[in-house]
Amino acid sequence: MEPQYPNNNQHYSYGYQQPPSPYPPKTNGKAITALVLGILAITIPYLGFIIGIIAIIFASLAFKEIKQRQEQGRGLAIAGLVCGIIGTALYAIIIILFVVAFAAFSGFESNYYY
Repeated sequence: MEPQYPNNNQHYSYGYQQPPSPYPPKTNGKAITALVLGILAITIPYLGFIIGIIAIIFASLAFKEIKQRQEQGRGLAIAGLVCGIIGTALYAIIIILFVVAFAAFSGFESNYYY
């Protein structure tokens, strides 16, 4: 009985597959934009709230395009989404604290004049 070896030609189907591209898939531009805006959302005071929201929108659009077009940049989109959420939450909390403090102190000052 002869030993059976796998046929090496079985794994190749010529004529039906597209040859591999010599260039790697491009990185999604919206993912890069989401990352840059996410970092800016954390570092720019008070405008970070609005910039963070824009970063979240760009990241969600990047996820959709990456899935459809088979592009790279998923990690960049995730990082932009996380930074955008952190920036938005951070400055939302700061703005809420300022509004509460202003409302609390403005009520005390009016009592002193009467």
